[in-house]
Amino acid sequence: MPIRTATLTHQIQKNGARLHLAMMNRVHMQGPDQPPSEHEQALLEERRLLKLARAKRQARAKLPKPKAVRPAKEARPPKAPKAPKAPKAAKEPKEAKAAKGHKPSRADKLTKKAENLEAAKKAAKKSAKT
Repeated sequence: MPIRTATLTHQIQKNGARLHLAMMNRVHMQGPDQPPSEHEQALLEERRLLKLARAKRQARAKLPKPKAVRPAKEARPPKAPKAPKAPKAAKEPKEAKAAKGHKPSRADKLTKKAENLEAAKKAAKKSAKT
């Protein structure tokens, strides 16, 4: 199972702390002129490998990712053409409507109204007398 990049960073930090502790112990006990111990060399080698693994992972992350293939759509079979419709029978022309008179104007309407009022007055007077 591959190691995650975040885990590598954490491991490098832990390794650095252990390496620093080992170096300080050596310097404190034996002096700075002494060569590194086997434990120190093992920690250095482990640190180098961890950094190399992290660099490989980061380089691989920058590479283009493979894209998912889009599913190809199946072509539909062409539809059968519809049967042509029978032509409709020609309609008979409608009979022309009887020609109506022209539209009465406003003046004509007012005169007609006045005439009707006078006729109503005369008719009312006659009926009252009888």
